[in-house]
Amino acid sequence: MPLLCKGQIRCTSVIGLLVVALLAGCSANDTFEQPAPVPEISASVELENVWTMYVGEGHGDNFLYLAPLNAGETLYAASAEGEIWSVKPENGEVVWYQDLEEEIIAGVGGDQGNLYLVTRDAQLKALSRQNGTELWQQPLPNEALASPQSNGRLVVVQTIDGKVLAFDTTSGERAWQYNSDVPVLSMRAAASPLVGADLVLASLANGKLMAISAETGQPIWQYEVGQPQGRTELERLVDVASEPLILESAALVVGYQGKLALVDLQSGQEIWSRQESSLQSPMIGDGNIFIAGADGDITAYRGSDRRELWVQDKLSWRQPTQPIVYGDYLLVGDYEGYIHMLSLEDGTLEGQREFDDEGLRVPFQRLQNGNLLVYGNSGKMSVLKIRERD
Repeated sequence: MPLLCKGQIRCTSVIGLLVVALLAGCSANDTFEQPAPVPEISASVELENVWTMYVGEGHGDNFLYLAPLNAGETLYAASAEGEIWSVKPENGEVVWYQDLEEEIIAGVGGDQGNLYLVTRDAQLKALSRQNGTELWQQPLPNEALASPQSNGRLVVVQTIDGKVLAFDTTSGERAWQYNSDVPVLSMRAAASPLVGADLVLASLANGKLMAISAETGQPIWQYEVGQPQGRTELERLVDVASEPLILESAALVVGYQGKLALVDLQSGQEIWSRQESSLQSPMIGDGNIFIAGADGDITAYRGSDRRELWVQDKLSWRQPTQPIVYGDYLLVGDYEGYIHMLSLEDGTLEGQREFDDEGLRVPFQRLQNGNLLVYGNSGKMSVLKIRERD
């Protein structure tokens, strides 16, 4: 996981986890700790291919999070080179294709009418969902690595310098801007804002979850997910690098070197918390909570009392993606492009598939028909389904 330093120096990795070095000198996957080898397992389940296509060269050589937009009856996917596809999820048939002829670093976000992307030169673009033609564009004050998000009325984008900006979806006119403090050193991560009718939730590099009025851009409440500690900037990293998970009237949030917490959406008051460190959003399934730790360990907590149920440590330091519950299994990807299938009951590794040798970074997604959407760093995009082995 690269880091961002003030002045736009890019460094690599997570304190105590990933080596700190200039990107010019090492790979984004270099680590202090030796990643666990690919586990040898006796598979009882496998993932069967439904269809596969290539979205250009995917992330290319860039550390990006260009997750496809799953809009129900249509998928929208983009490559770093500026190519965009509209695809039918049932069979991979291409509905339309556009080449913007400029690099993309964030997207794809969308609402009922528009798609939203951010270009390398920090332009927020709105495109038509019907054919991908440009509707409007607006300059941003800095890069945005996270997909813009919309409630249909406003599209909200979060830049790497801690700004949260809202724009009118029809005209592109800026509605408001919120500025947060940014630490000297932070993760080059991609936490998209969550945009509701009344509230915008922003995960910030200073360790806070901020609730902002969607109408005015004024702060409503803030919750401290992590408090900086230590003498060095590396030790003091507390980024909230992932989106919270909304559970009716509460938000489940986790931070790096911080905590896993359930927070009331109206007041920002903590309902419960426990110490945790993760760069990925939490996952709920079978009444339990699943976390991919910053150290690569996968942990299950019982939802009712947060008691630890099991830990799977055979994926240590393999930079897992956000877990996803799929049938009776918990699935994660890793930096070498493997998909691992864990038993929900006890965390046993039940299946494995080598998907993309350039790695997996963006979370897997469930489609309306129950199949699984996977997008690899190379641009390989597949829909898969579970098949029990005889």
